[in-house]
Amino acid sequence: MDTPFKATKVSDHVYWVGAIDWDLRDFHGYSTYRGSTYNAYLIMAEKITLIDTVKAPFKDELLSRIASVVDPSSIDYIVCNHAEMDHSGCLPEIVATVKPEKVFASPMGVQALEAHHFPTLGEVQSIGTGESLSLGDMQLLFLETRMLHWPDSMFSYLPEDGILFSQDAFGLHFATSNLFVDENDPSVVRFESSKYFANILTPFNRLVAKTLEKVVETGWDIKILASDHGPIWRENLGEILGLYSHWLQMRPTRKAVVVYDTMWKSTTTMARAIADGLQQNGAVPVLMPLSGSTRSDVATELLEAGALLIGSPTLNNQMLPSLADTLTYLKGLKPKNLIGAAFGSYGWSGEATGQLEEALKDLKVEIVEDPIKVKYVPTNADLIACRQMGERIATRLVELAPPLAP
Repeated sequence: MDTPFKATKVSDHVYWVGAIDWDLRDFHGYSTYRGSTYNAYLIMAEKITLIDTVKAPFKDELLSRIASVVDPSSIDYIVCNHAEMDHSGCLPEIVATVKPEKVFASPMGVQALEAHHFPTLGEVQSIGTGESLSLGDMQLLFLETRMLHWPDSMFSYLPEDGILFSQDAFGLHFATSNLFVDENDPSVVRFESSKYFANILTPFNRLVAKTLEKVVETGWDIKILASDHGPIWRENLGEILGLYSHWLQMRPTRKAVVVYDTMWKSTTTMARAIADGLQQNGAVPVLMPLSGSTRSDVATELLEAGALLIGSPTLNNQMLPSLADTLTYLKGLKPKNLIGAAFGSYGWSGEATGQLEEALKDLKVEIVEDPIKVKYVPTNADLIACRQMGERIATRLVELAPPLAP
């Protein structure tokens, strides 16, 4: 059938029928300046099965792609691996249009879908770890992956094609018409994968590690990783699995992330002097002025860092709001194995540096230097003290961490 939007074949029996969101720039606080995709998959078995749906505004695009393969009313089953609204937003409308025999979700997914869509969705059947669903000539196997990254999250596996439908795991927010990872710039894929991990999965790293172990224990012969965001892995699966294993460890490196904001450039000048000291003694400084860096950019850099230094002037007896925003966001992500210090300028009262240090303690960052606080404009002596702080922190980093990989 000729339709405005076409499906793309993923394997012998599976088609991608999702949607590309070229416009998305923010995903509840996570900057998505490359957009995203909402991936859904159609299994052409005797019992035709749809894996996940899409964000509500993209319902017609989903139906169009399905219709390019088969009449949507031919769908027998719908499996919801993840109830978050970017994957279930149009589910009630799709169910009303398709009228499938059954809709399946994990036990926690049943509860989540009811809470999100009551009373519009109708009955959802529970299916979970160790269970299978017969599609006639094929079958789906299931593994609950709670807190990867919601309580309802679940993997579905199609052994006939070796496809793991991994919902949000192994995903990346990256709008691209090149459906497969190997068709895209590897550096973009790696960066966006790390950004995704840093901003979504780091709070659950212990649970993620256990889930990966459970996947290995299943003995599933996985040939394709089909996540719900970004391009699909069909080659070199060991690359993304190795990266997840590496990121889960959160080992410190010699990278020092210097996060700051400024009013009249005094704090900026201090940050630059600190960075020079870091570089002089073997660390790799990454300066992140919040006038041009987002909270999720900072989280991404911290995924493979060893130090966090934060600076702010004092405004109305407080740190600048941009620092408070970023530090609140980081507290929820729970970064680990960092050392750090605070710095800043002030005009009258100078409370910001003490507040910054307390925020670092809340983040479980090991404070290795007393704060540097400068009144108004830093003198030459002040900047030398900033450089020396950087040098001492760099010396500590070199003791703690190996050199960064090229």
